[in-house]
Amino acid sequence: MAMPRDVAVIDTMLDLPYLYRNWNQAWSKVLMDKESRSGKETHPAFYMFKDPVDLPRGDDPIGGTLAEMDRFNIGMAVIGLTDDLAIEAVTRHPDRFAGQLAVDPNQGMEAVRALAEAHERHGIVAASFFPCGVGVPIDDKRAFPIYAKCVELDIPIFVNAGVPGPRMPMAPQHVERIDEVCWFFPELKFIMRHGAEPWTALAVKLMLKYPNLYYSTSAFAPKYFPKDIIDYANTRGADKIMYAGYYPSGLSLERSFSELPGVPLRDHVWPKFLRENAERVLKLGDRSARAADAASRASA
Repeated sequence: MAMPRDVAVIDTMLDLPYLYRNWNQAWSKVLMDKESRSGKETHPAFYMFKDPVDLPRGDDPIGGTLAEMDRFNIGMAVIGLTDDLAIEAVTRHPDRFAGQLAVDPNQGMEAVRALAEAHERHGIVAASFFPCGVGVPIDDKRAFPIYAKCVELDIPIFVNAGVPGPRMPMAPQHVERIDEVCWFFPELKFIMRHGAEPWTALAVKLMLKYPNLYYSTSAFAPKYFPKDIIDYANTRGADKIMYAGYYPSGLSLERSFSELPGVPLRDHVWPKFLRENAERVLKLGDRSARAADAASRASA
C-alpha cells in the first residue's frame, strides 16, 4: 500500500506559470454571479481552494518548472499549448513536456483544423474539452467532429465531467452523456477530468462497460479522491485510473505530493496510477524514445 518513491511520475495536468489569465473573459458567457466575474485573474472556482497557488512567471519559467518537477520526481508533464512559452517547452524538452490542445467545438471546422495543425507541428499527445465552459454538452453534435479527428490522429481527449467548480450550469457535463460518445466512437480514448462527481459510481460503471474510457484525478487534492474511483483502481480498474494534479491552477505540488502517500492504493496499482497508464494511453513512451533518439543524433 506504500507509494513507491522510484517511479518517475507522469502528471497529466500541469502547466507553466501563467503570464496572464483572464478567467472572466474566457467564460464571460456562463459566469453570472458578481464574485465570479469580479476578478480578472481570480480562479472562477476560488471558493474551492483554501490555499490557491499564486505563482509568478519569473525569469526562467521553463527551468523553474523543471526544477519543481524534479523535486517531486515528476518525469513528464502534459501541459496546455496556451502560448509561445508552452510551445517552446514542448519543443526544447520533449522528454519532459508533452502538449495538449484545448478545443472549442463551437468553432466547427476551425477547431478541427487547429487540432490537426497542433498535432503536425507540435506533436500534441491529446486534446481537451471543457463542456460547461464553452456551453457544449459532452454528447452534443458540435463535439462529434472533434472526437472523430482524435480517432483519426490516434490521440485521446480529456473531457471535464461532473459538476463544475465554477458557478455555471452543470448539465453539459452529466456523466451519463459519456455513454453515447463511447458507444458511437469505440476507438476514441476518452479520459474524464475533474472528478465526475457526484456521479462517480456511474463513471465506474461506464469504465467497466467501455474499454477506452479512463479517469484522471485532476483538480482534486489526493485526500479527496473519490472513494468509488480508488476502490475501482484497486480492483478491476487498475489500468484505467491515472494521476493528474492541478499545478499551478489550484493546487501546489507540495500539497499533492504530501497527501499522495495517504491514498490507499494497492502495491501493484501505484506504478500504473503514477506512470504506466498515462504512458500507455498517451503513447508517451514512444515520445520519450523519439526524443532520446533525436538528442543522440544531435550530439553525434
